Amino acid sequence: MITERLRDGQAWFRVADVAWKDPLDPTYAAVHGGRWNPPRSFPVLYLNEDVATARAQIRFMLEGSPVDPEDLDPPFVLVTATLPRSQVVANATTSEGLEELGLPATYPVDETGTHIPRERCQPIGVAVHDTGLRGIHCRSAATFDGSGRELAWFPARPSSKAHQVGDPIPFSEWW
Repeated sequence: MITERLRDGQAWFRVADVAWKDPLDPTYAAVHGGRWNPPRSFPVLYLNEDVATARAQIRFMLEGSPVDPEDLDPPFVLVTATLPRSQVVANATTSEGLEELGLPATYPVDETGTHIPRERCQPIGVAVHDTGLRGIHCRSAATFDGSGRELAWFPARPSSKAHQVGDPIPFSEWW
C-alpha cells in the first residue's frame, strides 16, 4: 500500500446541511456507511480537497433528479476544517496507489467507464483502517474523470477531531 503524509494545517471542505448540529461529526458514517466504510463499522469524516470537488459532490448527489442545486432548500453550506497533525493515509490518487489497493488506474470508473460502486471500495477501506492508517486520500467519486480529490479521514480515537475554521460558507458564496 502506498502512503502519504497529509500537509499539516491543510484546509479541507465539508458539504453540510445547515441543520446538522455538528457537521464534522464522523459517527454518522460509522452507522450508515459511506464509500470507504460499510454501515455499522467505524467513524469516517468525508472531506473535499477543494471547492470545485465540493460542487461536484452536489451535482453527483442530484444526478437524475429534477432538482437543480439552486433549488435546494435549505441550501448546503461549506464548512472549512483542519485535521490533527501528522496524518498518514493511503494514496488512492495515483495509478500506482490505486493498483496497490486493488482498484483500476481508471478509478472512479472501471475500464468500461462504469462508476465503481461503494460496495467494491468498502472492503478496501476496512483493510486500510485495520492497518492503522488515518484514511484514504482519493480521486473523487463525484467526478467521472477523477479530477477532484477527497479524503476519507479515520479518526485515531473518539477524542481525535477535525477543527472547524471560521463560520460555514453560505451556499450563495461557494456555489
